[in-house]
Amino acid sequence: METAIPLKPFPSFPLSQTPHYLHHHLQSATSLSQLKQIHSQILRSGFDRSAPLFLKLAVSSFAFSSTSDYSLSVFRQIPDPDTGLCNRILRQLSDGSQPHMALHVYGRMRSAGVWVDRFSLPPLLKASARVSALREAREVHGLAAKMGFDSDPFVQTGLVRVYAACGTVLDARMVFEKMPQRDVVAWNVMMDGYSYIGLHDEVLQLFDEMKGTSVEPDKVILATVISACGRVRNLDFGKAIHRYISEKNFVLDARLQSSLITMYANCGSMDSAHRLYNKMLQKNLVVSTAMISGYSKLRKLDIARSLFNQMIEKDLVCWSAMISGYAESDHPNEALKLFNEMQISGIRPDQITMLSVISACAHLGALDQAKWIHIYVDKNGFSNVLSINNALIDMYAKCGSLENAHRVFKDMPQRNVISWTSMITGLAMHGNGKSALRLFNRMKTERIEPNEVTFVGVLYACSHAGLVDDGRRIFTSMANEHNIMPRHEHYGCMVDLLGRANLLNEAVELIEAMPFEPNVVIWGSLLAACRVHGNVELGAFAAKKLLERDPNHDGAYVLLSNIYAKAGRFEDVWEVRRLMRNRGITKEKGCSWIEMDGEIHEFFTADQSHSKANEIYKKLDQIVSELKVVGYVPNVESVLVDLEDEEKKDAVLLHSEKLAVAFGLLNVGRGSSCIRIVKNLRVCEDCHSFMKWVSKVYAKQIVVRDRTRFHHYRDGVCSCKDFW
Repeated sequence: METAIPLKPFPSFPLSQTPHYLHHHLQSATSLSQLKQIHSQILRSGFDRSAPLFLKLAVSSFAFSSTSDYSLSVFRQIPDPDTGLCNRILRQLSDGSQPHMALHVYGRMRSAGVWVDRFSLPPLLKASARVSALREAREVHGLAAKMGFDSDPFVQTGLVRVYAACGTVLDARMVFEKMPQRDVVAWNVMMDGYSYIGLHDEVLQLFDEMKGTSVEPDKVILATVISACGRVRNLDFGKAIHRYISEKNFVLDARLQSSLITMYANCGSMDSAHRLYNKMLQKNLVVSTAMISGYSKLRKLDIARSLFNQMIEKDLVCWSAMISGYAESDHPNEALKLFNEMQISGIRPDQITMLSVISACAHLGALDQAKWIHIYVDKNGFSNVLSINNALIDMYAKCGSLENAHRVFKDMPQRNVISWTSMITGLAMHGNGKSALRLFNRMKTERIEPNEVTFVGVLYACSHAGLVDDGRRIFTSMANEHNIMPRHEHYGCMVDLLGRANLLNEAVELIEAMPFEPNVVIWGSLLAACRVHGNVELGAFAAKKLLERDPNHDGAYVLLSNIYAKAGRFEDVWEVRRLMRNRGITKEKGCSWIEMDGEIHEFFTADQSHSKANEIYKKLDQIVSELKVVGYVPNVESVLVDLEDEEKKDAVLLHSEKLAVAFGLLNVGRGSSCIRIVKNLRVCEDCHSFMKWVSKVYAKQIVVRDRTRFHHYRDGVCSCKDFW
């Protein structure tokens, strides 16, 4: 609230000297309160409201008023304001904090019959642009055309600016094309308009057009064009602009440096970005954040974190970039740890940050963490955000709790196609194919049109539940009923569905009928089916096709080796292993993790790094002994190393999920709470059998999420019905 600074008492001198005295006070006034005191003295002095003193008061009031209500009331008291005065007020308002008030003054001018000249129009267009007032802009455009001012370059530039700011970029371009002379400001305004609505390729095309004119770009235009290069990841264009800057001897100020670094980082050219970054004397937040994002996208998280740690001040965008980097690079634990640090630092997350955090938790599969994050979402005002609720459905499904996923889905105030798709995919992931189909039908009943991703989820559900007829029908309906042409992902699901059902010939026919070349996923689905059903020749063919497209695909070698081993063709097994050794290809190392009391415990195959390793191995030996008594026999077919049979048994018993379940049994005891495990690879046949025996002997529910789906083990039976 402003404090009134009292004016000196008016001296007793003739009234004729008073205007000069008040004019002096008007010029030296520093607050609205002082202006109001002067206003009071003017009224008490009885001056005519059309006098210059009152007009000066009106102009000054617009400079000090925060709401413009008082200023407009003063303006309305002027009986016959002239055009010059009105134009001064329009300019002041269009540049100030309340540009919309310029449009109110314009309305007063029209109603009072004040003449509008060509100097009135640019500030009106500028004010309209700042508040995106398209209707008013069109009215001013019409007035300009009527009065013959639409060829004025300042008016034309104003029209380009306002149409671009209102998102009607075609109108802006039409005015721009009619301009007989375009200065650097006009080019900049047009490029800004394209950039504002995300048409970054148009920015680059317009810059190419500009190069054919006599107009030289300034630093503002160059920064806009460089930013556009980064947005569309056009590194060659960006490098050309960088060369142009060097050739024209532009001084690399902070803005140009920032634009170039951000462009190189967005394009993944981190060496160039880092060279420029090292030359910057003062690293600002925008540039440092761009560097962190760039390195994170390349999965160079150590460098990204080092830059992050060097930053003295960090804003929300910077924290979010680092958290997102971890979440998207398969380091979910680090993402959650950093999120906790961010909260301690006092930075409040936004929706983007929360989506990264929820994604990290989903990847981790830690249900306790998921529940905590859900509570945080509710307490911090995100519970009605559609995208966050959709992410929560996915998170709970991937953490093994369909019940919580469905609760979020049911309680959502609104749902979109992503909501339905997330729930359908969650059911599919858990092998609940029929439930997924029921939800899909309900979705259509409620007139929610499925998209491409929805059909991937539904076909995936059919595949993992063996619903062949339903899968065929839904696949056919994509094009016939929904006008969606199947893509690689949909064909991959169908090949998987047919392959699992041992309809291998039909699967091959489908691949041959595809309108595009099969990819790695499709050949991989066929190869996996051949392993299950022991089709050696077709499996070898599928492996050959897969390796033609990806010679370093370790999974193809492993599956092919297993096919040969099952068929007793051990010479072929040795040949596959020899190829792997010669090409330096190793089987991806198995990793499993389990959440216990809010902490994530990670295990690798034959891992000895855990602080309780001795207890874990002792417990595992005990479990194996008990299971063997009731009939468990280790399955060594999947062991891909040259070992004796007993050594193979030892190797298969050291798989990461077995260590995780032994740790789980050490901590939860017989018959108590569920053990939840997440694995980075597909669960092998021996581990699948092992978990079934453990669930029966130890009266324990075990939930394992592997690379492709969930397995719920209870009383010696798995939810996948041994179909995975």
